[in-house]
Amino acid sequence: MNIAIAPDKVFFVIAKSREFDAQIDVGEEATEANAVDEEVDELVQDYGEDPTYDEVSEFIGALNEEEQINLVALTWLGRGDFTVEEWDQALTEARNARSDHTASYLLGIPLLSDYLEEALTQHGYALEDMEAERL
Repeated sequence: MNIAIAPDKVFFVIAKSREFDAQIDVGEEATEANAVDEEVDELVQDYGEDPTYDEVSEFIGALNEEEQINLVALTWLGRGDFTVEEWDQALTEARNARSDHTASYLLGIPLLSDYLEEALTQHGYALEDMEAERL
């Protein structure tokens, strides 16, 4: 039931996606959480030149495949699609849904940072602890 992505990488995505969300209205044209890649691409295409969007998108793109799969599964866990007891199933589903558009898919999900934070909490990690370690 361990996650195969370092929690500090997830916390980086949380922090950057919050910066990105602060720049846009996260409620505007929110699509179904499991929208197809084309719909997600349309939703975020206007933000493609946003430096924060670019930074987090490049970061997610640089993650290895297993880390990206875990990031998607964490998002689904935090959103309530799976329980922590169903973690292996979430990973299997994320692996089956894997595409080359992971960053745009994730950045198109309203409340991404909240979902990731909730999922890490369910796995025993706390954002406050990570922030305290950095100080």
